[in-house]
Amino acid sequence: MTEENIAFQSKRQVYHYEPKIVPEDAIPKQYFAGFWIRFLAYLVDLIGIMAITGILVNPIFRVAGISMDKSFFTVYWIAITVVFLAYFILLTKFFGQTLGKMLFGLRVIKLNGEKLSWLTVLFREGAMRFVLKTVWPLYLVCAFTPNKQGIADFLESTSVVHNGYLELDDKWTNGAKK
Repeated sequence: MTEENIAFQSKRQVYHYEPKIVPEDAIPKQYFAGFWIRFLAYLVDLIGIMAITGILVNPIFRVAGISMDKSFFTVYWIAITVVFLAYFILLTKFFGQTLGKMLFGLRVIKLNGEKLSWLTVLFREGAMRFVLKTVWPLYLVCAFTPNKQGIADFLESTSVVHNGYLELDDKWTNGAKK
C-alpha cells in the first residue's frame, strides 16, 4: 500500500447530524405579523366590505323591495356573506393581501415558500373565515401562538408576515421563495 492509501484509511469519517428545519423555523420571528396589526387590517377590510355592500348589494335590495333583515340565513344575510367571503378570497388569491393588509404592509404566505393555491385560499379565506366570522373569539388564537398564526394558518401552513421584511430578504419574492 502506498502512503496515500494508508493516510486515507486511517482517517475516520465523521457524520454530522443536521436536524430538519421545519418551515416555520426557516422564517425569522420578526417577520410574523402580530395580533393587533392584523386586527387593524381586519377593521380596514370590514370598512371596505361595508362600502362594497353599500354600493352593490343594498341598492339592488332596495329597488327590488326585498327585506334587508340581517338574521341568520336570510336572503340579505347570504348576499352580504358572499360579498364578505369573495372579498377575502379574491384579494388574497390574486394579491396575497387584502386592502387592510396592503395598508399595513402585511401579506399571506405559505410557510414552505410556494404560491397560494386556490384550494389553500378557499379553505383559509372561505371556510375558515366563515367559521371565524360566526365564532369571532377564535381570532384571538393568533395572539397566543409563537409564530402569530391563527387557526386557519395552522391548518393550511400559512402565516401573515410583514411585507417589508420579505422585500428585504433576497430569498423571497412576491410572497414565494425563489
